[in-house]
Amino acid sequence: MMFPKEWIEQAYLRLKNEVIQTPLTWDEQTALSFKWENHQITGSFKVRGALNRAFSLEEWELERGLVCASAGNHGQGVAYAAKRLGTSCIVFTYENASALKVEQMRAWGADVRFVSGNYADAEQAAIEYAQRHKMTWISPYNDPQVIAGQATIGVELIEQWAENIPESVVVPVGGGGLAAGIALAIQHLPNPPKVIGIQSEASPYFHALFHQGNKEKVVEWKSLADGLAGDLEESSITIPLVKSHLFDIRLVSEIEIAQAIRYAWENFQERIEGSAAVTLAAVMSGKVQEFPATLIISGGNIDSSLFEKIIHS
Repeated sequence: MMFPKEWIEQAYLRLKNEVIQTPLTWDEQTALSFKWENHQITGSFKVRGALNRAFSLEEWELERGLVCASAGNHGQGVAYAAKRLGTSCIVFTYENASALKVEQMRAWGADVRFVSGNYADAEQAAIEYAQRHKMTWISPYNDPQVIAGQATIGVELIEQWAENIPESVVVPVGGGGLAAGIALAIQHLPNPPKVIGIQSEASPYFHALFHQGNKEKVVEWKSLADGLAGDLEESSITIPLVKSHLFDIRLVSEIEIAQAIRYAWENFQERIEGSAAVTLAAVMSGKVQEFPATLIISGGNIDSSLFEKIIHS
């Protein structure tokens, strides 16, 4: 699909004074740089897309109230956007969602509804509810304005890199909005970095789509990368965008994700969640060797008990 550059430029201007320009730090020894989106307002990059979508809505769409489905981070972003713009927010999630993320969604003002099953079940329930009650649905990935909001990370990276453009940008992949957005933002550089997506072996839907063209044989199980888990809409606009703009999608194991969470804490004193740790896990396990590389550390919302268990294991 066509994705005008102007959408990203508009999003950047909209969000410039609304979100934190998160730090990019360099580790010369490893030829890595880290974009710390765990420092973002809601502890995750997701607020960028949610806010940009909300700011682009008509007044009557806002007045109807916002509905979304989320494992927790997108829900926090939409709840924050709703609070910022003075409207209501309902978040559908699944029964085993992170207790911390549920608590934080409620703290931002969300009405959290639980659905039996997994993320895909919550998403279907949310879409149906929004249609039935004539509320405004905000997808975590299948929306150009959400993608444009996530793309503002790419705009920031271009500024922060200056002349030090890396060989690759390593990005977590769930529904593909973050990876597609960053790829779209940096594609106009004279020699753009390769965008490499990373998923957990526990939920490899996009990996299967990218490499096999379908996801019929995917079997999902519980993952530390809860924010990347779950199927995606069949007609999602992220599918052609990711297929045409990403260099590759690679998988990491649950053990590798846990090791990366521990490494980030021990070496950088950064508390990161499983969904963010997949990029570091891919480098540590040798699955990414396109150096120098910038790693997107997408969020830091991890339950304290789980975090303590991982770092002391």
